[in-house]
Amino acid sequence: MRYKNLQDWLNWQETLNPKDIDLGLDRVSQVFKSLNFSADFFCPVITVAGTNGKGSTVAFIESILKHSNASVGSYTSPHLFKYNERIKINQQPVSDDVLCEAFDVIDQARGDIPLTYFEFGTLAALVVFKKFQIDVAVLEVGLGGRLDAVNVIDANVSVITSIAIDHVDWLGDDIEVIAREKSGIMRAGKPAVVSIFKAPESLLNYAEEHKVKLVTLGKDYLYQGLTSNSWQLKAADLHLSDLPVPALKGGFQLQNASAAIVAISLLGLKQKLDSEIVSKGLQEVSLVGRYQQICKSPEVIVDVAHNEQSAIMLNKTLGENPVKGKTIAVVAMLADKAVDKVLEAVQSDIDHWVSAGLSTSRGMSSKNLAQAVRGMHTDVKLSVCENVTEACIKARTLASEGDRIIVFGSFYTVSEATAYFNSGNNN
Repeated sequence: MRYKNLQDWLNWQETLNPKDIDLGLDRVSQVFKSLNFSADFFCPVITVAGTNGKGSTVAFIESILKHSNASVGSYTSPHLFKYNERIKINQQPVSDDVLCEAFDVIDQARGDIPLTYFEFGTLAALVVFKKFQIDVAVLEVGLGGRLDAVNVIDANVSVITSIAIDHVDWLGDDIEVIAREKSGIMRAGKPAVVSIFKAPESLLNYAEEHKVKLVTLGKDYLYQGLTSNSWQLKAADLHLSDLPVPALKGGFQLQNASAAIVAISLLGLKQKLDSEIVSKGLQEVSLVGRYQQICKSPEVIVDVAHNEQSAIMLNKTLGENPVKGKTIAVVAMLADKAVDKVLEAVQSDIDHWVSAGLSTSRGMSSKNLAQAVRGMHTDVKLSVCENVTEACIKARTLASEGDRIIVFGSFYTVSEATAYFNSGNNN
């Protein structure tokens, strides 16, 4: 074994390919074949793509499958705190030893092929899933779809959650082009759940060209709120009523939950879905970093919202959960994001801003982010800090009883803020 320590493996993987992101299936396909895998995986697979909502949809699928007594493996990215979060068996991150063993298998099979960090992890996930002989695998696309490493597998059911502008440097800024890329996870003759009320033409055309069995929101299935605490889902062979509101905050989560339920129903598992199983899955689902309360006094919410669409959803959720006092925003973002649009989408619910820089090479500097915040309004209330930890400290000094702090802008932002508030040194 090349390394016995997980961190040593990860450090080495970051140097193996000169590019952080190197889209394409050539490298991963070669190693995939060397591992004696085939595109038709040993167990049913659900692949999830989309701009936003992927993580929530995967979490719903995991939780519902677990309560239906099916063993489930999931592969997601990025992680917030530990790499192990990316590969889970029955919602539990796998151990360092399991990861190191899987990495060694990949290393032996790859020869001199320079896999990227993400490709290495994707293949390791498949090795782990085979080791544990899971009943269902759930794969989250990292970027795009057609050329993403998870697309080496032919999904039994694919899910496309949303399509918006993000990752412009790799996917462009045209919705139709982006939709075409995400459509690449769909397979001929297999069902694809499209959790979009009005799907882009390029997606519909792709589905027609490849004879995909589209199952679209608003046409083939529909969800409806019944009361403030219940909702229902109707599809061709599925009618679930009086379902509880999901544990994940935000009215938009009904859209993700319904896509997850429909996707599971299309797998054709022996255990049929019923209201009791689904209800338990909805109530016990969890997902770190998505409108997650991490502190009660003062109330601190963290959210990884980092593009315009997710910022709009964050703004809506803030409005759905009003507080007596003011809302203080701690924000730090990557420089390659649509920063102005994100800030503008959230600003109506923010009373005081605390901007910060990120230490990663892609991070926007504190100075530049402060300029972006000031650019919204001349009278904006703003405090400027060097890093997220300092920003959290500042936000706590600004917060009084009845106020709340919302921390958002990137996975890096949420990770650092959560570490601070959980450190015990913030009293």
